[in-house]
Amino acid sequence: MTDKAIHQENLFALLPFAVFLSLFLGTGIFLTLQGVDFAFYQLPASIAIIPAIIASMALGKFLSKSSIEKQITQFISGAGHANIVTMCVIYLLAGAFAVVAKATGSVDASVQLGLAIFPDYLLLPGLFLVAAFLSTAMGTSMGTIAAISPVALGFVESANLDAALVAGCLVSGAIFGDNLSIISDTTIASTRSQGAHMKDKFRVNFKFAVPAAIICLILFTVLGSEISHEVSSESAVVGLIPYVVILVLALMGVNVFVVLTLGIVLAAAIGMLSNGYQLSAWIKDITTGFSSMQDIFILSLFIGGLSELVRQQGGLSALTRVIETLARKLSPQNNKRAAGLGIAGLAFVCNFFTANNTVSIIVTGDTAKNLATDGDLSPAESASLLDIFACINQGILPYGAQALLLGATLHISPLSVASHAFYPMILFFVAGFSFWRLTKKTK
Repeated sequence: MTDKAIHQENLFALLPFAVFLSLFLGTGIFLTLQGVDFAFYQLPASIAIIPAIIASMALGKFLSKSSIEKQITQFISGAGHANIVTMCVIYLLAGAFAVVAKATGSVDASVQLGLAIFPDYLLLPGLFLVAAFLSTAMGTSMGTIAAISPVALGFVESANLDAALVAGCLVSGAIFGDNLSIISDTTIASTRSQGAHMKDKFRVNFKFAVPAAIICLILFTVLGSEISHEVSSESAVVGLIPYVVILVLALMGVNVFVVLTLGIVLAAAIGMLSNGYQLSAWIKDITTGFSSMQDIFILSLFIGGLSELVRQQGGLSALTRVIETLARKLSPQNNKRAAGLGIAGLAFVCNFFTANNTVSIIVTGDTAKNLATDGDLSPAESASLLDIFACINQGILPYGAQALLLGATLHISPLSVASHAFYPMILFFVAGFSFWRLTKKTK
């Protein structure tokens, strides 16, 4: 994440990530087996990563003989990277918008009116499409899930829906929108790191995402059944205005901070005019929205700092070399294909360690750009591969923020959420197969 060269590769520098995963995932699994409710929330990720940071600094003393003062400086540099800070501010604004939109009725209006379009037996595909629309408009899978999951819980409780299937619909739609939205932090990170134009990346991404979404819709239609649910007659079309404005402004290329801020103000204004929403409630809801993103905010800062420590110690360069070597072995006569496999593998594996698709894109961005240059991949192609495979891994991680939030809201295990996230699984094969075919004749 800095321009300093790494002179020594060392896979042992990755051990702190193993410490983090062992503590967080291991504690959650152990407590789940013990029958503890919300087992994966007993040890927050932002706390579980602290021993990993300490372990990384201890390794730094051993591997590179770096002083504690120097490592602290490196840690702060990683945590304060412009892309990390940008992502954290987006988290805060997205959290505030989700809470304000929910409090003023915009979420209920968009969900209810969206579901009114679909027959009862198409409720599951409808949930997928509504989540996909909101995630594309908002540019955040977490904000989408936080907004829709309370409504989805009502369907689960009143219509005896399978909670795991509902969770799968929501996380699938949210990942679809997060991956495609032009105001998504993952899209912004991937295009910036690769020097790609947003519209070019969107065109490449669209070819992979839409076929996977169609297959996913068919699957949810087959798995669904006729369900009785009521559409609230109180839902007003005016509640859709904040989302429509956000989508239009995003398509016009307006800055993401401006878009989300306007969304927060517009949702509040509509609430004040239509149902007596108070200024004091607005301030309180913004604060609540900020607070709802506290754990992921702190975790992102810590992961940014830890990733920089690991990078300085040669861990990420060693991981990159291993993945690049494997990619070239899989396709020794095709540099473009090998580069694509390397970029996809980097994003996927790095996200497994960081559990944050944006952070994984930021960490691997420079290496992916070098691979793309060597393999003659366009910036749009490398940005698309980075974004797609980071989002795929994020969608199927049981310790990812999306699975944890849905598991807590719908009162199911995050493992159940991850196992029903069909869209990321389908996208893995569709994107992999499509890219393999597209590079078949390239030497």
